Amino acid sequence: MDQHNPIILFDGVCNYCNWMVRFAIKHDKKEVLKFSNLQSEFSKNIKIKYHIKEDLDSLVFIENNKVYIYADAAIAIAKYFTYPAKLLYFFRFIPSVISNLVYKFVAKNRYKWFGKSDECKIPTPEIRNRFI
Repeated sequence: MDQHNPIILFDGVCNYCNWMVRFAIKHDKKEVLKFSNLQSEFSKNIKIKYHIKEDLDSLVFIENNKVYIYADAAIAIAKYFTYPAKLLYFFRFIPSVISNLVYKFVAKNRYKWFGKSDECKIPTPEIRNRFI
């Protein structure tokens, strides 16, 4: 795997998280972002490598050996999007204390509001190379 590609670790059984991954794929026209579900061996090894708590089930974004979690991860990912989705990157001007509080509230309720799958959805052949 090319270590220069930013990596998104996401909850593979969360319907909302899977929707967000599809959104990121659609708006990352240069196909820079790579994806791995948190339930995979790769993600487990990455969490060890970067000293990320084993039980963390948040969105994780790794870029240039820097780890972002919670809303900070979502906002950092947005800079790879094309316009108009790239406008989401402006949320970086909201203090992390506030954006992470909102993120954690949504994350806590994501299964109740959006549902959960029994297993991670298999990527289509067109995007399979984006997944680790």
